[in-house]
Amino acid sequence: MSKQHNTGFLAMVDAAKSRVREISIEQYNAHQAPCVLIDVREDLEWQKGHLPQAMHIGKGVIERDIEGKVQDKQQTLVLYCGGGFRSALAADALQQMGYSDVLSLAGGYTAWVNAGLPVTQD
Repeated sequence: MSKQHNTGFLAMVDAAKSRVREISIEQYNAHQAPCVLIDVREDLEWQKGHLPQAMHIGKGVIERDIEGKVQDKQQTLVLYCGGGFRSALAADALQQMGYSDVLSLAGGYTAWVNAGLPVTQD
């Protein structure tokens, strides 16, 4: 059962997605350039499982903490959340902060798991 989102939230996501580039799981797996994979989900979501090699910076603190973790604003960043909505909002904010190569993983963690790809727990 998928989560039903409110119309105001969906309008914000749609606006962000018009400014943010999305990347499919297939494109991410074929991506050759080095990138930083960032999970923007909540702490409990992260603890239940996340993509291998991901760094966790929750959406609620990413603007505050990103510059301490990724100083190079030209570094490719791939953000994901549960379904690709929060990651689009976070990617939009990072672009406003001057990060020039930010991508949102389409479908997020749910699409990754549904594709049968590996996850890890810390």
